[in-house]
Amino acid sequence: MATVNFRIRSKANKPVSIFIYVSLETGNVISTPSGFNILPKEWSNTTKRPKQNSEGNKKTFSKLNTLQKFIYDEVNIANSQGQLIDINWLKDNINLCFDRVKKTDHSLLLNHTQYIIDNANTRKIAGSNKIGLSDRRVTGYKSFKKVMEVYEKETKKKIQLQDISKPFVERFTNWLINKKNYSTNYAGKILDNLKTVCLDAEKLEIKVNPYAKQITGFKEQNNDRFIITLSFEELEQIRTAKLEIESLKNARNWLLLGCELGQRASDLLKLTPDDLRYKGGRIYFDIEQQKTGKFVTVGVIAPHVLYIVENNFPYPISQQKLNKHIKDVCKIAEIDEMVKGSKYDKVTKRKKLDLYNKYDLITSHTFRRSFATNYYKKIPTAVLIGITGHSKESLFLEYINRREDKDLNADLFMKFYETLHPDKEPELKVIRNVSNQ
Repeated sequence: MATVNFRIRSKANKPVSIFIYVSLETGNVISTPSGFNILPKEWSNTTKRPKQNSEGNKKTFSKLNTLQKFIYDEVNIANSQGQLIDINWLKDNINLCFDRVKKTDHSLLLNHTQYIIDNANTRKIAGSNKIGLSDRRVTGYKSFKKVMEVYEKETKKKIQLQDISKPFVERFTNWLINKKNYSTNYAGKILDNLKTVCLDAEKLEIKVNPYAKQITGFKEQNNDRFIITLSFEELEQIRTAKLEIESLKNARNWLLLGCELGQRASDLLKLTPDDLRYKGGRIYFDIEQQKTGKFVTVGVIAPHVLYIVENNFPYPISQQKLNKHIKDVCKIAEIDEMVKGSKYDKVTKRKKLDLYNKYDLITSHTFRRSFATNYYKKIPTAVLIGITGHSKESLFLEYINRREDKDLNADLFMKFYETLHPDKEPELKVIRNVSNQ
């Protein structure tokens, strides 16, 4: 069993440091200043504590007892988890016991995460010549920081960037999924953020565990994903449903518009009539996507959507209110098929996979997925990607939960060829093998 106690190393007639030492079962002894000082004549070698002959000594006596118990507990935890107990470990836990950590210590994971947040507006965006992280990305870092704060509180340990080893990542992943019950996708994003923060610190020449480069996030398997979309037939049910409340009519217009433009809600809800562009009797929207910074142009051609944008453009609404209203709209439109999906559970405060009425699972994110799904194989994928803003076809197909269709491009080529040459019949010729001549 480990021993934790205190001693002084000088008999000078001036305040000296009180050292804490930990004797491990392996025979190793580690020692470092506790952060408390005392005059040697005020120290008792018998109790290994200050003499309780003054108010100041009594306070120091009490704090040393607190520290001793804290270190005992942490030694037991470290031994059970196979952690290395050395002088750095001891210093970290002394600081943790008394919350002495400096916010400028960038060797700590939380401090460097906060550094990224604080300097978001001057950070260069990878792959571009722009600076300034998006609000969405900053929110992601803030959410990540909150998760790590909870983990530190539960493990009673400040996380050093050098601590992020393979065993640490495995324990942390287990905590995310099995204890906190986070979804596979959310847990995967947390690990992605963990790696990003580590690599960012390394660029600033801060010591980071070499394993950080090997951290990999993860996503749900396609077979485990349940994507909710609205078909053309369901959209027609919604379009023709009788609505009496103005706020629901407005939400319906956003829904119908969103399912034809294929944009994220954050970009869709910023549109106004001023964003319309007319060219040759046609209507276009020019959109800069907030998440990717890409510029996309979307044409409006569906008659009911043309009417909305020219005569009844929806008024601004928050995404939260829109998500509430469109559920009511879809319920009235009888989009009530029982389907499998995930819905927020107020008791567990997590999403629960179960069977629900389809209208309960409709959100503003359904718009973009419906657009991509409804027009897939009807319009060349390259055109759809140019509208949705996906960087490559594989990501687009993953987004709509489809596998690559090997015949698709060939079928489209033949379709366009037949359009270009409507009177030409395909000919089949036998080519003789020249080698046999």
